[in-house]
Formats: sequence, structure tokens, C-alpha cells
Amino acid sequence: MRRRASLVLLAFAVFFAALAPLLRWYAYPRLAKIPPSEYQTAVLEASPATLLDYGTMRPREVSKVSIVQTLRGNVPAAEKTGKATGRDVVVWDALSYVAGPDGKMVSKIPERYVFDAHSQDPVHAAGEHVDGDAVRRDGIEFKWPFLTEKRDYRYFDAQTRTSAPIHYKGTQNFRGLKVYYFEQTIPWTKVALPKTMPVEGVTPETVRKAGTSRWYSTKRMFWVEPTTGAPVNGQEIHKEELRGGTLLGDRDRVTVFSGHVKMREDYIRHTVDMVKSQRQLVLLLTAYLPWGFLILGLALLALALLLEARGRAARPPAAPAAPTPMSVAGHSV
Repeated sequence: MRRRASLVLLAFAVFFAALAPLLRWYAYPRLAKIPPSEYQTAVLEASPATLLDYGTMRPREVSKVSIVQTLRGNVPAAEKTGKATGRDVVVWDALSYVAGPDGKMVSKIPERYVFDAHSQDPVHAAGEHVDGDAVRRDGIEFKWPFLTEKRDYRYFDAQTRTSAPIHYKGTQNFRGLKVYYFEQTIPWTKVALPKTMPVEGVTPETVRKAGTSRWYSTKRMFWVEPTTGAPVNGQEIHKEELRGGTLLGDRDRVTVFSGHVKMREDYIRHTVDMVKSQRQLVLLLTAYLPWGFLILGLALLALALLLEARGRAARPPAAPAAPTPMSVAGHSV
């Protein structure tokens, strides 16, 4: 009976020991993914800030500038792109809406971001754009991959339509979470004018005809929870200028927007709470279950060996066999 029990325990030990790496290296890469219907909103504020008054073409200090960032999963577009590319993809229709202290629009930049649901690598497909301009992203945007590493990544900048390294600067503690801190600095670069201008009758074409161009620089900072790859806080030291042309009169340049943009406190709290719960799901597949099953398998193996050893020790020694008569030339000896 003990031998049968030890064999059953040995079978379970092999099963759980084999299941541990399967969960980590086979199930996890297929199960951990961004849902195609994801919807997120974040509000950031620069308080105070410098903002251009288009009526006078003079910059002025204002109490607050708000940036509302919306990410909306486009399920039909994701299904269509998935069939075309043969990959499990997510399509985010994003909008960055900037409003002044009076709530009036300063600028709005729509985007379509197509990426792999599992790795977060960009997937190049029709419709990928920033403010209507077709782009081909290189590197991540908005979210880091699951199990983020302590290294530099390439991060896509929507203003310049290019990618540049975003540098890992160290590990910190943020609201009870271990996070990786990243920085990216974009030097002054000539960028496209928004398709939608804040003043009626003023278009990108009229600004270009006046010989005026838009320039931009920023220092981008992210605090990323590495298990989920989700930023729990983000900031930018953001600067925009108009340079040259007849619009500025005798001035070479004028500030359009300048400020230290920070995520609003209520959105930080909401994001931290959400990431803490999602983090447990990822850890369940990458750590808790694989290690638990491995330890359980080793424990069952030890128990099986113990039962087998006790079973052998409990068996009585076999009695010596009786001698058999030997025959020599037909006579018994």
C-alpha cells in the first residue's frame, strides 16, 4: 500500500515540477496582454505656466494649464489589423487636449498607436498617425513592456515624430511601490504646427506663409512599475516657441507654452491603486504559481521517497531458502 502511495506522490511531483516552467515560459507570454478595449484618462497640470496670448502675440503667466490625455482602445480596428498582420494587436486612439485657465482649447493632438498586445512593440499598419501625419514608430510609447528591465529604451516623441533613448536613472520607492525612474530630454527641435489652431481664422498654412516656425523642447520623466510596465507618475518640463516671420514683429522668438507639467494628485492615487491590483495578476503567473508548484513538486518528491524508504524498512527480512538435496551419480547426498 505504501509503495502504491509513493508512486502516486511521485507522479504528482513530476506533474507540478513540469508545470512550473510551463506557466512561466509558455502560459505567461500568451496570457499577459493589454486588453483591446482598454480606456484610460489622465489629467496633468502646469501651475503656474506661461502661455501665448494670440490676440496680442505676447506671452503671459497664467495660473494653470491643463492637459487631458485619453487612450481609447479601438476594438474593430484591432481585429482588422490583427487579421492583416497575423498578430494579437491593440489599437489606441489617443488624444492630448491642452486647455488654458479659462477652459478654452490651446491645442489638441490626436494619435493612433498600434502595438503588440503582449510585448508592446509597435506594429506598423495602415492608419498609424500623429495629428493626421502618417508615422512609423520605433520604440515604445505610453507604456513599457511587462517585466520592465533596468536599461534604456527607445521612446517615441509625438511632437518630433521621432524616437530617441529614454534612460533608466535608478530604482525608487513611490507610494509603496518599487518603481524604475526614466528620463528623456528632447533638445530644441523644429516641429509641425498643430492642424487645429486655437484662434479662429489662423491655420498652419497662414503661419507658415508668414515665415514663422514652431520649436519645441522637453525633459520627460516617468516612474514605471516594472512588473506591469505601467507608469504610475509622469512629468514634463515643456517649452514651445514660435520663431521668425512677420507674425512676431521685431522679435526673433516668442514663448507659446512653458511650464512644469505634473500628473494631478487624484489621478496618481487612482493609477497607483489600479497598478497594485494588476501587479498581483502578473506576479501570479511569473512568480507565485511557478515557484509554488516547484516547491510543491519537491515536497511531494521528498514525501514519496520517505514513504518508499519506510516501506522497505517495515518489510520483514526474507527467510533463508531450505537446502535442496544434491544428487551424485543417482544417489541423494
